[in-house]
Amino acid sequence: MMKPRQDLTPNSIDFENIPFVKPTGFREYDARWILDKEINLLGIQALGLGLATFVHESGVQPRIVVGHDFRSYSLMVKQALILGLIEGGMEVLDIGLALSPMAYFGQFALNAPCVAMVTASHNENGWTGVKMGTNPPVTFGPDEMGRLKEIVLGGLGVSRPGGRVERIENFRETYLKEVVGDIKLSRPLKVIAACGNGTAGAFAPDALRMMGAEVIEMDCDLDYTFPKYNPNPEDHEMLVSMAERLRETGADLALGFDGDGDRCGVVDDTGHEIFADKIGLLLARDLSAIYKDATFVVDVKSTGLYKTDEVLKANGATTVYWKTGHSYIKRKTAELGALAGFEKSGHFFLAKPIGRGYDDGLVAAAAVLQMMDRNPGKALSELKTALPDAWTSLTMSPHCGDEVKYGVLDKIVAEYERLAAEGGSILGRKILEVITVNGARVHLEDGSWVLVRASSNKPEMVVVVESMRSEDDMRALFREEIKPRLAAHPEIGAYNQEI
Repeated sequence: MMKPRQDLTPNSIDFENIPFVKPTGFREYDARWILDKEINLLGIQALGLGLATFVHESGVQPRIVVGHDFRSYSLMVKQALILGLIEGGMEVLDIGLALSPMAYFGQFALNAPCVAMVTASHNENGWTGVKMGTNPPVTFGPDEMGRLKEIVLGGLGVSRPGGRVERIENFRETYLKEVVGDIKLSRPLKVIAACGNGTAGAFAPDALRMMGAEVIEMDCDLDYTFPKYNPNPEDHEMLVSMAERLRETGADLALGFDGDGDRCGVVDDTGHEIFADKIGLLLARDLSAIYKDATFVVDVKSTGLYKTDEVLKANGATTVYWKTGHSYIKRKTAELGALAGFEKSGHFFLAKPIGRGYDDGLVAAAAVLQMMDRNPGKALSELKTALPDAWTSLTMSPHCGDEVKYGVLDKIVAEYERLAAEGGSILGRKILEVITVNGARVHLEDGSWVLVRASSNKPEMVVVVESMRSEDDMRALFREEIKPRLAAHPEIGAYNQEI
């Protein structure tokens, strides 16, 4: 195959004959591009050939599970990817329309060490991408993505004989049986399944019913135009819609799933969203009572309560904060032999004996329902109220170009490190430490903190703040500290949402 170019334009003869791949699509732990603007189908084929070459370089068995999410173009993207994989000598197991965790499960169930899931996750329509791995349950990180980028952009893909494709029929049913297992709720729970018309609509309602829940479907009909909002349970619009539906129906809780089903968002019985880091803390309390001395991994966007929670301390639990990103948390969970990993974006990594260690929104939903089942007579809001007070913001993302975002972040990190070294303060509170494992997480003397990091999969920065004082103070940390500090950098643009 020809070496990909980066300067082609659609509606031209070259665009139909030459691979087109923008280098910015190779991100820290997966690949994402805007189709036609940043990659063409021949570019996707070159990616498949490059991935096959990487697999052979690594000495891994060339057997790969491939699936696709529900978008108008995902099937043709997958087919282009498969062509490249076959050219590179891979044995391809095509599981059809799938959730990302269904593809990860396929690595175990189909005895295939490799996976390539065509999905743009919760990104807006127009985006496409691939989540990849060669060592279950772990997916690619920066080292693997860096080498893959070299192979693809350098035109180093090697054609090999022996490539083939096999269609795996009815794998959806096999996956649902895995998710549900022997779960059978002993208390009646009325559950809203909110899917934003994304792929999870074909899976989540059935899985929850199989567990014994009474399911109220919300936007579960597949519609790749996403007519109401993007299926992203971390976004305010989807959470508000879930809360409204819950109040209308009197449901016990609402569970929301993102576009490829590897994340889960939760709204309690009072119609208030519980951010995933707090749900993770509730699950950690519940699970650490069963599995003593457990270790949990949480990302740097998560609440500081994990470190101070008296229930976790009493159960002998240990918490490790680590880099944000499904690949990072998944790897750290496996490396430490942790019972679970939690990410504020809604990725939950439940390891043996609960799950297989990869992020699965349906397995996370099952864990929430089982937690409630073990607390008969208690509403989810009561379990939440038992947590210490902490006011954590939405995840906010101001635009910042992929080409410049890491340079801007370096400047901001340096500003905070300098401020801390000079004994500085934020809103009258002394800075205790600046954690720079993933951007800058700035801890204040009262336990409050602010975080700025670069998004790993979009041209954005990421901002989270948490106050141990009040909701008003949380807003002040953003409006009086973070927002003006970032605004001083001209590369920072508009926010996707603000508090």
